[in-house]
Amino acid sequence: MDRLLGAADSALRTLFAHHRAVRPCPTVAGDETALTLPERRESAGLMRVNHVGEVCAQALYTAQAAATADPALRQHFERAAREETDHLAWTRARLDDLGARPSVLNPLWYAGAFALGLAAGRLGDRASLGFVMETERQVEAHLASHLDRLPATDHASRAIVAQMKTDEATHAAQAEAAGALNLPAPAKALMRTAARVMTTTAYYI
Repeated sequence: MDRLLGAADSALRTLFAHHRAVRPCPTVAGDETALTLPERRESAGLMRVNHVGEVCAQALYTAQAAATADPALRQHFERAAREETDHLAWTRARLDDLGARPSVLNPLWYAGAFALGLAAGRLGDRASLGFVMETERQVEAHLASHLDRLPATDHASRAIVAQMKTDEATHAAQAEAAGALNLPAPAKALMRTAARVMTTTAYYI
């Protein structure tokens, strides 16, 4: 019951609460962001996708923490979720700065990611860690592509995405060090396909 209530609390906080980052939002000293209207729309779409990714990260880690029977691993997932809260706060603040809204489908994204996290957890702790490792590696590659697509003058968004990319690489390395299994190629391909559907939709909706 405690885990169920904790999962419900996490979902409500992720979807509806105002998040505060522990770390200050990354910035580029001395640079000011000046965007044309098309550039602002591009940045808003990409940062909306990144915000959805952080919503999904909260759901995944919360579900995996609930699924494991290992107290140390549960703490690992809970700590990772707290660290990802910085990303959630930064991306939402950047959306506000750009005059854009988060995805209206966030409850759907959260529910889907939570179900995936539970399924991964049921396969065993090493498989669950393998899911984290592969997810974070795919997110890292996805963020690298955003650095290529973001307008060169959008220094604010680029600083946030660059720091997120570094953090995701760290989480992948931590999962690998904890004994993560290397997922089979079909599972990785399925994850990439699901991510492509999500990112394409979230860019607009």
